[in-house]
Amino acid sequence: MKNLLSMEHLTNRELISIILRAEEFERGEQHNLCRSYNVANLFFEPSTRTSTSFEMAERKVGCTVIPFDASFSSALKGESMYDTVKTLEMIGIDAVVIRAKEEAYYNELLEGINVSVINAGDGAGQHPSQSLLDLYTIHKEFGQFDGLNVTIVGDISHSRVAKSNAIALRNLGVNVRFLCPQEWAGDFEAHHSWDGLLEDSDVVMLLRVQHERHENNKNFSKESYHEQYGLTVEREARMKKGSIIMHPAPVNRDVEIASELVECERSRIFDQVRNGVFIRMAILESILKGREINDEVHSKYSIAR
Repeated sequence: MKNLLSMEHLTNRELISIILRAEEFERGEQHNLCRSYNVANLFFEPSTRTSTSFEMAERKVGCTVIPFDASFSSALKGESMYDTVKTLEMIGIDAVVIRAKEEAYYNELLEGINVSVINAGDGAGQHPSQSLLDLYTIHKEFGQFDGLNVTIVGDISHSRVAKSNAIALRNLGVNVRFLCPQEWAGDFEAHHSWDGLLEDSDVVMLLRVQHERHENNKNFSKESYHEQYGLTVEREARMKKGSIIMHPAPVNRDVEIASELVECERSRIFDQVRNGVFIRMAILESILKGREINDEVHSKYSIAR
């Protein structure tokens, strides 16, 4: 891989290889890249988990992190994304990690840019590193994907997490279901009640309610959303034995999930944050070093070449 832009561009072979490498990193296998690669993180939207997780991962694999503050960059003067990235390339940057409001912003970088581009979120488009850490979290729990039932709950139409995970999970043989209000489904077929979903879900994946998108909707209230679509204590008690709760965070407590469930026995919400560092280490190594994909992937997962 030269870039990581969308889950649509990753083969099962590639994503399983990244998961297995993350597993090695978590077991304590350390590896510095052959030389110190220069990486810049370009975050044009607010971020806590993704931005700090990438920086931690970059430092752990031996990259030199070049500071970039979007609020003081030439983008404020009207500089295009292409010109910003090309400038960093000429300075000596090897890879850029970018989050932007524009969906598929990376299309303008595919011609003429020679640095590696890692998409850290593009509008309501894709969030591939979040999807990979979610897959890693599920893999650690169940050891496989085929035949699992995953229910994704929330603002599906605006969620890059939902879209990225739907692509990857379905490609791996997972039965993905959506639950949301009718007006939040977009182009996806969705359930509009919990009936028939809780009892057989291996994973309940909750999404942040994007209040900024619904602040003018007089029909929306946090209380009614929690009552109809939130994971309440009563609903958690009905969940399948061995099933887990996930959420990409930040969490709106008592909206998507009852506050007392955020760190309950089923919850993997903070584990996901920890797993993100190992996954992003594996992503960086795969892209910058061009690490070969081991044939163990094929024998273990019967994935076609």
